[in-house]
Amino acid sequence: MAIADWGAVAMTAAWGLFAAFLAAYVAGVASEVTYVTLADGRRQERSIPLVFKLLLPFAGNFAGVSRRPSLAAHRASLDGALVAAGFEGLLSADEFIALEILSPLVLGISWATLILVLGFAIPDYPFVTLRSPLVVFGFALFALQPALWLRSELRRRHAAIAKALPFVLDMLTLSVEAGLDFISALQRNCSARKMDPLNEELLRMTKEIQLGLPRREALKRMASRSREPNLRSVANALVQADELGVSIGSMLRIQADQMRSQRFARAERLANEAPVKMLFPLMVFIFPAVFIIILGPVLSQALKDFAF
Repeated sequence: MAIADWGAVAMTAAWGLFAAFLAAYVAGVASEVTYVTLADGRRQERSIPLVFKLLLPFAGNFAGVSRRPSLAAHRASLDGALVAAGFEGLLSADEFIALEILSPLVLGISWATLILVLGFAIPDYPFVTLRSPLVVFGFALFALQPALWLRSELRRRHAAIAKALPFVLDMLTLSVEAGLDFISALQRNCSARKMDPLNEELLRMTKEIQLGLPRREALKRMASRSREPNLRSVANALVQADELGVSIGSMLRIQADQMRSQRFARAERLANEAPVKMLFPLMVFIFPAVFIIILGPVLSQALKDFAF
């Protein structure tokens, strides 16, 4: 075998080993489970995208950029958003800013390289004209990916809190009216329910009160931390009841009735929006299918008659 052939074999083997090690590394990172620590010391699983897991080891190289004074407002906003989304202790604002830089840098360059390779492999005129827009679209998409992911996680957590809140308020109302104090009712509720976003917030507030924080301050901190409108409304109402000396039980019942009415109104609104949302799939898929089923045989027979 010639020296050039041996060189080609060695190069192929080297690339094969590199691909195997890369696949093993990606598989190992994908199998890692990420956790956050709750107020009582328990660990709760939190999932982050595989791409972020692969890029996070390089985030420390961008600490000088993320800690610039010009990014102080953005860093503070990210801190609050990450806490509200449930990623406190798992992702910091500095790491997230590094992801905002690394995502378009690494993934965008990889995307541009792929487009160029495909351009050489498919020298077709329409594809050549689309290469530049595809590269720009890829860079823009990867630049927005971290922010879009954080927004979707925050929306998902808020939806879970809003869904569980009416039931929790009913249980707290029954417990308080049965003679339990507010903290005991909260503790019983947290221990009886499965761990969800609302339970995490209530558990943290309970622990803060047990550590000596005034109830009003703990409620305000929960409202500020969660950023969920319904939970914020309930917390503000309980703070006012505490300041004015109003019964907690009666305030909880009022809030429970209000949350239940809002939930029914939201269900009715979604039900009214369903026909409008179904209109586009109906026009795109069902009507053509019905047209083909009904008129297909007629058109087929007409074409046969026309051919003869």
